[in-house]
Amino acid sequence: MDLLLSVGLPLSLAIIMLSLGVGLEIADFRRVLSRGYPFAIGALCQVVLLPVVAFATVKLFALTPEIAVGFMILSFCPGGVTSNILAKLAKGDVALSVSLTAVISLLSLVTVPVLAAWSIAHFMGEDAPEVSITGLAIAMFLITTLPVAIGISLRHFAAGFATRIDAPLSKLATVLFVLIVLAALAGNWQTFVENLGIMGGGLVTLNIALLLMGLGLARAAKLSWNESKTISIETGIQNSTLGITLAALINGTESGFSPLALPAAVYGIMMYVVALPYIAWLRSR
Repeated sequence: MDLLLSVGLPLSLAIIMLSLGVGLEIADFRRVLSRGYPFAIGALCQVVLLPVVAFATVKLFALTPEIAVGFMILSFCPGGVTSNILAKLAKGDVALSVSLTAVISLLSLVTVPVLAAWSIAHFMGEDAPEVSITGLAIAMFLITTLPVAIGISLRHFAAGFATRIDAPLSKLATVLFVLIVLAALAGNWQTFVENLGIMGGGLVTLNIALLLMGLGLARAAKLSWNESKTISIETGIQNSTLGITLAALINGTESGFSPLALPAAVYGIMMYVVALPYIAWLRSR
């Protein structure tokens, strides 16, 4: 288990982020400048609205400190490859989805370590583990930002090779995602069973609230229907693998998967249960 956590988990996330980078182009970043308003609404939803709603959910359900921190860590994570796929399924604005994923994923290098350290101190108090913001930022750079940058470089300088490895990498990323979620659940099975009712209710509430609030804010901002669908999905879908990895980085790997990883692990399965019927509704509109 220690080898899985200390080597396998960061490596798996790096491969997932490499898969994300291979699917990106320099144009995805340039698009932010040409479509600043829709991007700004999406960024506002992800960086500000999402953590605020997660904090309110934690208070509403009176979650235990470790589970509460896990909720907050999940809320700091960007969308990832999954949100791009779901935006495509919903017939949304895929280009906007990719742009948001790309920029917010890189921005998370700065935002996530600071916000995660604050959450741990706020909810766990004297029981909080010592968190090095600098150490967390360096680790995130190595397993998220650097692989994305390598993937983008491959797409730019070796487009043919990037195209050939795109599909296999995506399949490998999916398999790794499933294995990580199952391992996190198995490593905290008793805690999972004891907290499933209230944690599951909180996660479903959070997921539905974010999807609807993202859609509502986008419509209030007078974005197009396709743009609004994308903002909704980018707001409501998080990179749960990153959440699990962050929990391991914060609590260490000596004692197995941390309970901090449970919300992200459960969410990794549950988000599809909530999102797929919602996407079917979006497609029908």
